[in-house]
Amino acid sequence: MKMQFREYRKQDYRDLVEIIRKTWHYDEFCSPKTANKLANVFLSSCLTNYTYARVVIVDGKATGIILVNNIAKHTCSAMARLRQLKALATLYCCKEGRQAARIFGSVHGIDQHLLEKNHKHYPAELALFALSDAYRGKGIGKQLFQAALDYMKQEGLDSFYLFTDTSCNYGFYEHQGMKRCCEHEHSFHMQGQEAAMRFFIYEYQLEKQTFT
Repeated sequence: MKMQFREYRKQDYRDLVEIIRKTWHYDEFCSPKTANKLANVFLSSCLTNYTYARVVIVDGKATGIILVNNIAKHTCSAMARLRQLKALATLYCCKEGRQAARIFGSVHGIDQHLLEKNHKHYPAELALFALSDAYRGKGIGKQLFQAALDYMKQEGLDSFYLFTDTSCNYGFYEHQGMKRCCEHEHSFHMQGQEAAMRFFIYEYQLEKQTFT
């Protein structure tokens, strides 16, 4: 197995869309076509919100990604914003897509509610962390997480937060020393199905660098 960690590149996009689609189980509540569109919206949105990226490549294929946003330094390129808008427009082209978009919007609203409820200001956000199921349990996720921590330490950032929910392996963050601050329960309805989920905000305090 040949593995490397590097910056995000445009050719990684399609592989990462599939990882996100499977990680968040989009196919369980919508058609394959809409699931793919929704994964495109999610990834393209995350790619408007980062200052640091690390992708893990295994045998030439992207198998995981972590994105960090240093909020004070963040800027978004016109190309990234355009890709996000195109993904949203494609999703809105059908009825099922519009229903999925409403759920996507609801999740964003819940995340913002959790952040406001937490009454804290953070200098950084872990904007995305996704790893293919096939490579979990091999220490790769820990390496990606450590790369993010190293970046934030280099930037002099003392804390960060992330949003997650019960559709993900949120226990991983607790194993890495993150603290759950707030949570919110919400039920979604789509295609005759009801799914109750809990949403969380986690935080991490970084050790301050000391120099001699």
